[in-house]
Amino acid sequence: MPNLNTSWAFALHGGAGAVAGRDYAETEKHLHELGSACRDRLENGDAALDVVEFAVAELESCGLYVAGRGSAPNSANHVELDASIMDGASRQAGAVAALQDFVNPVKVARGVMEKTPHVMLAGSGAVAFARNAGFEEVADPSAYYTLPVGVTQDDITDIAHGTVGAAVLDQSGGLAAATSTGGTFGKLHGRIGDTPLIGPGTWADDDIAISCTGIGEHIIRSGGASSIAFRYKSGIELHDAVQEMLDEVGRLGGDAGLIAVTRNGEIAMPYNSEGMKRASASSASELVVTTFGEE
Repeated sequence: MPNLNTSWAFALHGGAGAVAGRDYAETEKHLHELGSACRDRLENGDAALDVVEFAVAELESCGLYVAGRGSAPNSANHVELDASIMDGASRQAGAVAALQDFVNPVKVARGVMEKTPHVMLAGSGAVAFARNAGFEEVADPSAYYTLPVGVTQDDITDIAHGTVGAAVLDQSGGLAAATSTGGTFGKLHGRIGDTPLIGPGTWADDDIAISCTGIGEHIIRSGGASSIAFRYKSGIELHDAVQEMLDEVGRLGGDAGLIAVTRNGEIAMPYNSEGMKRASASSASELVVTTFGEE
């Protein structure tokens, strides 16, 4: 675990469902703008938890990714949204699953963390909590949701996937992660993947923060984010820890990607799919934004 003398670092992802040959210039432009905003906030001393919530909320609201506004209807012809957030130092976490028609599920997830004794609320219970707490609802679902960049109408009938997430180290040494998704296209009513699950989809502790993306069923079965964290804590190098999880996802027949940031400012953004929309920067490195190939 090298000491990189890094005071802050972050990574963002817009999903590992990028398809080779499609144009993601618009999402890369957005990730660059959002990455710049995250950099400014961290340089100003903002807390990691606040930055991951800000970043994921922006990714949800813009409609460019398979989360929030960019989500597609399920088999019952309505949108169900999943999100989670976790603070590394306190291990506090919150999540929502199968939440219908709220603009920022990640904000509701943080509300669950801070306003209830629970970690997750789902379905009608999540809706009731979000409504009672005053979170912003989607006024007209039929007009609000839109196809994200790189997704065609033909993809709606297939199990295409996408997720958004953020992992952050702040100047105090705090780590946090958050993840949000509309789930796989064509999913069954009530289907829940890894995104709202603390452990498989999102994890943060004193050493590392991780957000996963990909086919949730395979990520869950591989152990997901927390399995990486436990490997890293045992002394395995970051590159090897993340690759072991991805190799297991591949062995199980799935594809996935992830972003990870360590307490030393190391950043990893690997994937075994065709591409993954991603961005990263730290106090020791410039902002990088890319979709295909190496960083």
